[in-house]
Amino acid sequence: MAFLADALSRVKPSATIAVSQKARDLKAKGRDVIGLGAGEPDFDTPDNVKQAAIDAINRGETKYTPVSGIPELRKAIAEKFKRENGLDYKPEQTIVGTGGKQILFNAFMATLNAGDEVIIPAPYWVSYPEMVALCGGTPVPVVTKQENNFKLTAAELEAAITPKAKWFLFNSPSNPTGAAYSADELKALTDVLLKHPHVWILTDDMYEHLTFGDFKFATPVEVEPKLYDRTLTMNGVSKAYAMTGWRIGYAAGPIELIKAMDMIQGQQTSGASSIAQWAAVEALNGPQDFVTKNKAIFEGRRDLVVSMLNQATGLVCPKPEGAFYVYPSCAGLIGKTTPTGKVIETDEDFVSELLEAEGVAVVHGSAFGLGPNFRISYATSEELLEEACKRIQRFCASCK
Repeated sequence: MAFLADALSRVKPSATIAVSQKARDLKAKGRDVIGLGAGEPDFDTPDNVKQAAIDAINRGETKYTPVSGIPELRKAIAEKFKRENGLDYKPEQTIVGTGGKQILFNAFMATLNAGDEVIIPAPYWVSYPEMVALCGGTPVPVVTKQENNFKLTAAELEAAITPKAKWFLFNSPSNPTGAAYSADELKALTDVLLKHPHVWILTDDMYEHLTFGDFKFATPVEVEPKLYDRTLTMNGVSKAYAMTGWRIGYAAGPIELIKAMDMIQGQQTSGASSIAQWAAVEALNGPQDFVTKNKAIFEGRRDLVVSMLNQATGLVCPKPEGAFYVYPSCAGLIGKTTPTGKVIETDEDFVSELLEAEGVAVVHGSAFGLGPNFRISYATSEELLEEACKRIQRFCASCK
């Protein structure tokens, strides 16, 4: 359609949203579908956070807020970074957006010119390259290896950096693989970045509080303070506090970048929801026992899913350190034929045949930049996960 902008030709619809919608549509038609596509906790928002929102409404906190966020939330964000990450930011170095997506989008919109490159380890969250492209930049995916647990090596990062590289976009724990980088693994990457002062770092720490066992979370600028002046550290309340629908993301970084992002947001959405911001103040400042309790539940689910998927014919499922995803390889099923006579040629074939045959909705790995794999979100009950894994085992066994 000639009326539409050329920019639309540079982007694809979100595969994760598409899978979740397909599962909903099939359920509405009466199909028994288990949806494992959505990246959101199945827990309810904590009661103290909900109460803070109700109190804010009753106090009349229902007007426009400053573009970058209410002072109370920006102060809470600065205190969170100091308390949990050892990072010193003033409240004016922080910004609040309508979810993490807006933070990322504003950062790219404020900094990217045509031809600027953004280095993105693959597999990546589906929205990263699309946002870069929409903002006029060039996404540069760097494919990681399953034998390295999908973690980028220093040599791979070094090889990807060109004079046009503007950002290194980093996510740990990762969506879609759940891979998380230790402080030592991060140090190898930050040592490379120190040699290239023209490359800025945008770190997406959204799954910070979802790491398992004795794994200790670290963020790049905490590991290498010399990168402070060219790092934007992004986080949010959606995953840790089960607040996906409240739409609050936040970041901290150099004041000039924050001001530029504030200017863009001022012409775009203005401030995020006043009520959601007051809820986020309570999430960050209030009791944190909710986070610890749910982390243990997620860890049990991870162990169940990894064990059952590794018992399925043709699947290999690494055990991730964090988030609530697994990213199994279905390479052992490529070339096999399903009971309906369909030959599985790609991971997309695998997930569509699985949905058709067994009513299990997962997302194909090629949407995240690396196949033949698929992503499962285990942010649902153990009962449903066990049933879904049994169906996956049955489907895999039926392919000849």
